[in-house]
Formats: sequence, structure tokens, C-alpha cells
Amino acid sequence: MDKIVLSPLGHTWILDLDGTIVKHNGYKIDGEDSFIPGALEFLRNIPDKDMVVFITSRTTEYEAITVDFLKKNNIRYDSIIFNAPYGERILINDDKPSGLQTGKSICIKRDSFPEFEVIEDENL
Repeated sequence: MDKIVLSPLGHTWILDLDGTIVKHNGYKIDGEDSFIPGALEFLRNIPDKDMVVFITSRTTEYEAITVDFLKKNNIRYDSIIFNAPYGERILINDDKPSGLQTGKSICIKRDSFPEFEVIEDENL
């Protein structure tokens, strides 16, 4: 199992929805969203001190059903960005003077949530 080592500081989780957290286009194909195995448990284990931002290519036409699904499942989030382009998502962030690398990225296969462990290192 992969490990992600993070500092004890608050974190910002920027998460795609379709194919990452929920079945890709499940809301269209099945008539409703469904979580990819492992994603719901992951979301529920994000510490309250952390920020959660969802990003999706879904149009605002689907905003109400998306928000309702998240609320129904008691998923905490701070923001949802709709209408994102279909292409790459690029994270650019600066490292802290201490050397702490503040940019992380995980790419996964569609509709399969990765197995990884998040470890906070008090020394970072």
C-alpha cells in the first residue's frame, strides 16, 4: 500500500468527482451517483481541520443532484467547482522555506479508488 506523508498542518484536498470519487457518469447511466469502493471511507476520514474542494466537468445543470447526493451521504466539503474543462488539471504550488513540499498529486485509473495510507509526520 502506498503511503502519503503529510505535515501536521491543515491540508487542502482537491478531488475530482466522476471516475475518482463516484462512478464515472453514474448519475447519467444509472440515474444516480454511487461511490467507488473505498472513496466514501476516505472522505469520511478527512480531518475536520482540512479543506475539501471538489472539481468536476459536470455542468451546473447537475449541481442540485450533485449537492443533494453529497448531503444525503453526509459528505463535508467547502466548495465545488462545476464546468471544469475535460483536460488535465495542473497543480502549481510553492515549497515552504523549511523545505516542506506543499504540492502533491495522485493520478488513478478511472472508477478505482487507490489504496493508500495518509501519515502525518510531526517533524515536517
